[in-house]
Amino acid sequence: MGYILRRVGQALLVLALTYTLAYLLLAALPGDAVLARYGSPELGLSVEQLAEIRSSYGADRSLLERFADSTLGFLRGELGYSVQSGASVAALIATALPSTLVLAVAGIVVAVFLAVTIAFTATYGGALWLRRLFQAIPPFLVSLPVFWVGIVLVQIFSFRLGLVPVIGADPVQALILPVATLSIPIAAPLAQVLMRSIEEVREQPFVAVVRSRGASTSWLLWRTVARNALLPTLTMAGVLFGELVGGAVVTESVFARAGVGQLTAQAVANRDTPVLLAVVVLSTVVFVVVNLVVDLLYPVLDARLRTSSAGRRPGSRPEAGGEPAVIREKEVVR
Repeated sequence: MGYILRRVGQALLVLALTYTLAYLLLAALPGDAVLARYGSPELGLSVEQLAEIRSSYGADRSLLERFADSTLGFLRGELGYSVQSGASVAALIATALPSTLVLAVAGIVVAVFLAVTIAFTATYGGALWLRRLFQAIPPFLVSLPVFWVGIVLVQIFSFRLGLVPVIGADPVQALILPVATLSIPIAAPLAQVLMRSIEEVREQPFVAVVRSRGASTSWLLWRTVARNALLPTLTMAGVLFGELVGGAVVTESVFARAGVGQLTAQAVANRDTPVLLAVVVLSTVVFVVVNLVVDLLYPVLDARLRTSSAGRRPGSRPEAGGEPAVIREKEVVR
């Protein structure tokens, strides 16, 4: 229980620091978002009307007062109003979030599948040329920019082959290329971590013990190596899922999908700081919550953390293959 409370406290501290830093950075940006939106001569607003609009948005108060009001509003769930459209930021986020969540969840699922396929084939492939081919895939995928992947996929599968329509696509068809664009760059680091973990685990003495007892390659992979090698990959998946909002900005812009990513791009173009602050806080909450869940799942997925926690600093994670062979062999026997 103490470990859980400590991790929750750390998560809340990260949220508070991120919110404060994001607010200060956005406040330090040059220019005034209210004047940029309403100060155009074409609107014909008088000085008094501009002052009244600035007052309604709180832009005429000091930085400390605005920060205090904004913080209290976020704690109450009041995210303010968009400078560009005047709509409630909470309503804008609520409208855009479901589409982005579907894209992010589908993207991480496909990325994990690709990473597992690449890593297992690269380490246990039947032919040497096949293993070398799959070992070269992750470094190549890491070098690909997200926007470039999206453009190439559209050119090949939509314009040349005509397999996935860009215009008039149903909801499922509209997800295919964005999910592929988002998952390919994420699958690369996942595959690299998993390949490295598999190589480390398969060199451990307990694997040799299982192999000497006549275990087949599939049994050795799925029941012995994979269960130990997947733990570092789980950590990487949690980190990457928290970064999906950044990838969603590019992906949703390329495919013109209405979501948090497109909302962020519009807010940046219009210097809509209330929307930007809400998106930053939302991204931080997703990142912190996902990684908190991953941390709390470690003792559930790895019995070694429960049985040997007395000799390890609370919250520390074992490296792949870092446990004594005696403990591993006991698990094999069980």
